[in-house]
Amino acid sequence: MKHNGKNPTLLLSVGLAALFLLGFLLLVAFGARSYRDMVDSQYGSMDARALGAYLAASVKANDSRGALRTEDSAYGQVLVVTDEASGWALRYYRFDGQLVEDFARDGAPLAPEEAQRIAPTERFSVELGENDLVSVLTDAGRTLLRLRSAEEAAP
Repeated sequence: MKHNGKNPTLLLSVGLAALFLLGFLLLVAFGARSYRDMVDSQYGSMDARALGAYLAASVKANDSRGALRTEDSAYGQVLVVTDEASGWALRYYRFDGQLVEDFARDGAPLAPEEAQRIAPTERFSVELGENDLVSVLTDAGRTLLRLRSAEEAAP
């Protein structure tokens, strides 16, 4: 008996293998794209929280009664965190589209060219509320802080 190469079982087997291979490749491509989107989302969230976390850590590390105040300057609002014992202060403000940190004697003029750049932001405002609640607004969102120095002053 002669075979003419048109065996239906062979054609069906090759077609089924090609279909499984195509399905597998589509599944891998979809999974890789989903994983990349998830990782990008996580990094975006971490970047957004990093600026608020940096400010919160800095303010809380220097938290003492009367150490925190805001001032207006040619660069906009300035958040000043003073160390009363040494007379030095950390000053946060916007310069050239960046939030910067300036460390100098309390009352010294701002020096944005020498300041440490923290992160890009188009917004920076600080509200000192009741019960020593501090609200800092940047492009990353609003960060709320309750100062521990309020607890020290309570009877």
